[in-house]
Amino acid sequence: MLNLLFVAIGVLLLSSGGEALIRGSLAAAHRLGISPLLSGLLIVGFGTSAPELVVSVEAALSERPDISIGNVVGSNIGNILLILGVCALITPLAVKSLVLRRDGVTVVAASMLFLILVGGDALVKADAVIFLMALAAYLIWAYWTERSGEAPSAKLHIAEGEEVTSLPKTTLWIAMAIVLGLVLLITGSQVLLKGAVGIAEAFGISEAVVGLTLVAVGTSLPELSVSVIAAFRRHADVAIGNILGSNIFNLLGILGISALLQPLPVHERILQFDQWVMLGTTLILLFFLYTGSRLSRFEGALLLLGYGVYIALSFTVFSNPAVIDANYN
Repeated sequence: MLNLLFVAIGVLLLSSGGEALIRGSLAAAHRLGISPLLSGLLIVGFGTSAPELVVSVEAALSERPDISIGNVVGSNIGNILLILGVCALITPLAVKSLVLRRDGVTVVAASMLFLILVGGDALVKADAVIFLMALAAYLIWAYWTERSGEAPSAKLHIAEGEEVTSLPKTTLWIAMAIVLGLVLLITGSQVLLKGAVGIAEAFGISEAVVGLTLVAVGTSLPELSVSVIAAFRRHADVAIGNILGSNIFNLLGILGISALLQPLPVHERILQFDQWVMLGTTLILLFFLYTGSRLSRFEGALLLLGYGVYIALSFTVFSNPAVIDANYN
């Protein structure tokens, strides 16, 4: 019960910290005259991944690579199956062709790059450099294609910034929001990791399973919040664009930074199962979007059902470290 309490408190601190950091950063961007396009693309699009970043970096520095990598892979799976599934049930999610061609292709390419780089059973500094270079190339490409502000995808990122309201007004409140957000994120990551490791030890399951499920869902709450609000407001592009941008940053940015700080051995379960689920769910999402330029309620229900199956398999067939190691060897 104490470990569950640690997880709950950690998730609450991470969610609050991510929210404060996004609001403070957006207010600072407005004060500094940064364009709404860059604010939406960088601060909201990638800022919602701040909890994943802090948790994965903390786990890497604590030499818990299973949680560091599992958090990223599990978040990407949950973003598509859980969050977009929920949003599509609220309202069908249409998507513009430019966002689909650029961000959709980038998510698939990033997922395949992950599969290639973990072929050596570990992510090292050379892999980290490749991830970060790929992220830089994507950001340049994204800004170049949207710099006029008239492209549908540019309007999407501008709308992402508009989804976040009640920003701090004065310089003091802006600074306090940013500092408070960072403090809550760091504290929340430490509390969440303590609870997650305790749960893994108490129930005899691998840290990879906890990272892929419990930690991944907890750190994805900012994406859930932004996307659900966008869905209720019928801003379907924002919901999909937020998830695609988050998944890109999770793989290229978070794993890049984490592996740059500490080599990350990859758990056999992720090599056997989860990396393929991540790639498969990404391809299924793009298939749904390409065939109708939208994600229907029925397709959203299928995604949610898929997440239920994934969670069930995670805690049954793929929950026991000894079984996974035996199958792998």
